[in-house]
Amino acid sequence: MVRNYSVRTDLALEEKERFESDNVEIPGVILEENYDEERELRITRVEIETENGARAMGKPVGTYLTLETPNLALPDEECCQEIAAELCRCIRELIEGSGCRIGEDFSVLVVGLGNREVTPDALGPYVADHLNVTRHIVREYGKYAMGMEHANMVSAIVPGVMGQTGMETAEIVKGIVQETHPDVVIAVDALAARNSRRLNRTVQIASTGIHPGSGVGNHRTAMTEESLGIPVIGIGVPTVVDAATIVNDTMENFIRALENAESLRNVGEVLKSYTAGEKYELVRELISPHLNGMFVTPKDVDELIHHISHTISEALNMLFVNRVQEQGA
Repeated sequence: MVRNYSVRTDLALEEKERFESDNVEIPGVILEENYDEERELRITRVEIETENGARAMGKPVGTYLTLETPNLALPDEECCQEIAAELCRCIRELIEGSGCRIGEDFSVLVVGLGNREVTPDALGPYVADHLNVTRHIVREYGKYAMGMEHANMVSAIVPGVMGQTGMETAEIVKGIVQETHPDVVIAVDALAARNSRRLNRTVQIASTGIHPGSGVGNHRTAMTEESLGIPVIGIGVPTVVDAATIVNDTMENFIRALENAESLRNVGEVLKSYTAGEKYELVRELISPHLNGMFVTPKDVDELIHHISHTISEALNMLFVNRVQEQGA
């Protein structure tokens, strides 16, 4: 039944979980998990260490940190600050792991990927809107105009999408990198998830860069250290799932209901014996062809994206601007 089992997800954690659900161990891939019960905050590290592991996972070799919390989009300032501080720590870890050192006249370019006119895809542009950009001030008036000895230079760009510009996003960013010479690029984008429960409550930070549009099947040129010449940190939040995922989640609940029904228990046991891949492929065949290209997002996505973008931008401001100001005070 399963010919090309390919779950539509951008999350390395979900790829690893897929293999675990089929009882398959992947050599060269390590998963570590840390859960803070009091704050309802889970951080999972997926390390892809070998090329064989990368091929099995469908992800490049590198580190993927996934932060999960039901409070990510909560309109609570104290909660936002706590999550932002944790994101700040994760981003710093991957930047310093790439060989860069923050705080020594560091320069960063933040790229807000996505289409501002499509709310589930507007996360990147909204994050860029909330950033404290400083490069122009430092270049015009010097670092002491920022009130500090070492001023990080933060710049931001919202390059739009190919349908608006006629250019690959990677082409635009590469030109900016060659002209402005940042130490690192941070690309923020909306992602697709396999599990609907992860929508708007999960942040993935990856040391491997980002592939714009991959979550919805629009495969654009990747933004990586190989293509841009400097380290690229990808930050993404799943804001959509495909129709097959919704139906597949419903099917799981249906199977549990069948197992509880005396007359239909045998049917439930047969369906339960299928692997996750077999179930997903069955669903795709049943809903094809009309629903295979459909993606779904929560009805309150406007408010969710607003709160999440504020939290991510706060983490970046905390790392590159606020922290240095505190040191210089």
